[in-house]
Amino acid sequence: MCGIVGIFQLKEQTPQLRQKALSMSQKLRHRGPDWSGIWCGGSAILAHERLSIVDPESGKQPLFSPDGKQVLAVNGEIYNHQEIRKQFAGRYEFQTGSDCEVILALYREWRASLTSTDSDAFPPFLERISGIFAFALYDHENDEFLIARDPIGVIPLYIGYDADGTVYVASELKALEGQCKRYEPFLPGHYYWSKNPGIKRYYQRDWMEYDAVKNNGSDEEEIRQSLRQAVKRQVMSDVPYGVLLSGGTERCARFGKGTSRCRLHRHGSPRNQLHHPRGTRCPPRCHLFH
Repeated sequence: MCGIVGIFQLKEQTPQLRQKALSMSQKLRHRGPDWSGIWCGGSAILAHERLSIVDPESGKQPLFSPDGKQVLAVNGEIYNHQEIRKQFAGRYEFQTGSDCEVILALYREWRASLTSTDSDAFPPFLERISGIFAFALYDHENDEFLIARDPIGVIPLYIGYDADGTVYVASELKALEGQCKRYEPFLPGHYYWSKNPGIKRYYQRDWMEYDAVKNNGSDEEEIRQSLRQAVKRQVMSDVPYGVLLSGGTERCARFGKGTSRCRLHRHGSPRNQLHHPRGTRCPPRCHLFH
């Protein structure tokens, strides 16, 4: 959990606007106790409150492209970032080990493919991202910005507008209160590109309509394998992680799949127990409190 604040379409940069962004970001500090960052330039301000999970040492935000022309603030986790990094080997010089930095590489590839007449282009690279995210990206070179939220809306994001045409985004509504003439949730599976303003859908699946899936069958083994793969994909951390277990079939299932791949430290038991697959190298420790 991190917190982001973005202010776009500014007429000019002033110390007062920078202080406004800092005050807004401060309201999100509980979301990111490990680092506070801010960037001001062009017609935008980006601020970030960080909770370090992947690359605690160098993954401070906002993140920058190698030439500094694009700036990014993200709250989220990109599960397939290693795969995407391999696709850009020799073509993009990553500056950190952050999983979120791949968004900059994907954006630059897409933006470079556009012509001056592609004002209604859809950013297809969003479909290449497997993860949960809400991000705000400012393109200093083209004076444009792109905002997007993950398909299901796991990561929160709100957008607001003032009377001067300034666009605001923040991880929590309270950061926008008092700053905007109107504000609303930034919808899951949607994006906002300033070259073609407005919140638009990028994520569309047939299961969103009941009639398309009402006769679908179910296979127990397929569900089990899908759950195992999902947990394996999402147990991604450079720091110890924990499981809060309140009961219920689905929670117990996720817990069982997750702890099968890590050292399990039981807190509250008569004695600590360690469990891991024999002959395997263990990922970060998982702490269970009950």
